[in-house]
Amino acid sequence: MKIYWTPQTRASRLIWMAEEAGVDYEIVPINIHDRTIKRPAEFEIASPLGKVPALSDGDVHMADSAAMCLYLADRFAPGRLAPAADATERGAFLYWLFFTPTVVEPAMSEQASGVDPNPGRNGWAQFSSMLDVWGDRLREREWVLDSGFSAADVMLGSSAVFLRMFGLLPESASVLSAYADRCLARPGYARALAGDSADS
Repeated sequence: MKIYWTPQTRASRLIWMAEEAGVDYEIVPINIHDRTIKRPAEFEIASPLGKVPALSDGDVHMADSAAMCLYLADRFAPGRLAPAADATERGAFLYWLFFTPTVVEPAMSEQASGVDPNPGRNGWAQFSSMLDVWGDRLREREWVLDSGFSAADVMLGSSAVFLRMFGLLPESASVLSAYADRCLARPGYARALAGDSADS
């Protein structure tokens, strides 16, 4: 499996996911900042928008962090990093897996750029509501699912770390800060971030 990667981007979450799933992978560095540099054809197929992370696994070529986390969990760690399709927890898993791209990141972008939220028009909540709902989910749990760590935590955990890194996690969000610490303590995430530091 090839993982297309640029340091200090969301690509670290896919490497973390691959580590958690126990997948053998090759990191293929991609310069997303200079479009004049020729990129591998497989990368262009996997990520038509030129974004990282992306992956190629045999005949499978895909992008989008949440979709790839789901793919790796279902294919390489079924029942361990994702509840089975017919499991009661599957619905909660899918909700929280996609909470990052559909709620966290849009609200984070609004907050960082000073855009006035419009929850009546948009499919996500304003930043403070997003933090409250997410924090409430983790108040009595170590991970977002009662059954334990899953691919949803890869998505959400990396988001909690990013929010704190960019100074967007308020002191009142102590539950999410503690969650970020738990994620950072996982060996797979430590290895993913060490690669960022070594190559940045």
